[in-house]
Amino acid sequence: MKEFNGKTLEKALEEASKELGVPAEKIEYTVIEEKKGLFSKSVTIAVPSIEDALEYAKSYLSESISLLGVEVELDGYVDGDIIHLTIKSERNPILIGTGGKTLQAFNELTRLAVSAHFKHRYRVLLDVGGYKEERYEKVARIARREAKSVQKTKGSAKLNPMTPDERRIVHNALNGMPHITTESEGEGGNRAVVIKYVD
Repeated sequence: MKEFNGKTLEKALEEASKELGVPAEKIEYTVIEEKKGLFSKSVTIAVPSIEDALEYAKSYLSESISLLGVEVELDGYVDGDIIHLTIKSERNPILIGTGGKTLQAFNELTRLAVSAHFKHRYRVLLDVGGYKEERYEKVARIARREAKSVQKTKGSAKLNPMTPDERRIVHNALNGMPHITTESEGEGGNRAVVIKYVD
């Protein structure tokens, strides 16, 4: 948590805005001290950083998994605006689940818990034993193969429904490919990437 002080709340937010490079109206904060003296006033606010969110995410995830009676090693880092968490365990298959569904559920729960606690939307990417990295490579490979087919047929191809992070991998993998555009269609768990031919 970073603390900022000013004679008024607006001034404290102004200081935070200058240092963090974020518009004052978008800053999430907690007032931790307010002095209203006869001759002096001051307000101190605490602004959480993404590193605070990372530590909270690690703690939340560790406690959640311990309820399953599974021991894990947890590591994490911040890359831009994304919180990356990596789990190592002797029981990886249990944490991954069929088709990665358990892993995706843990990912979503952690993201919601962190966002609710800090009142700010954070992106969280959770991996277990390198499963996600392998999955991303496979998704990108399938996407490129389908895109080459679309280039030949000049039609379109709809991929299987994917999680938001996997859809992002597809969009990035095909970005800049000649005569190819991608867009996501569908709702919720049925949302999928459609690869289209463009002149």
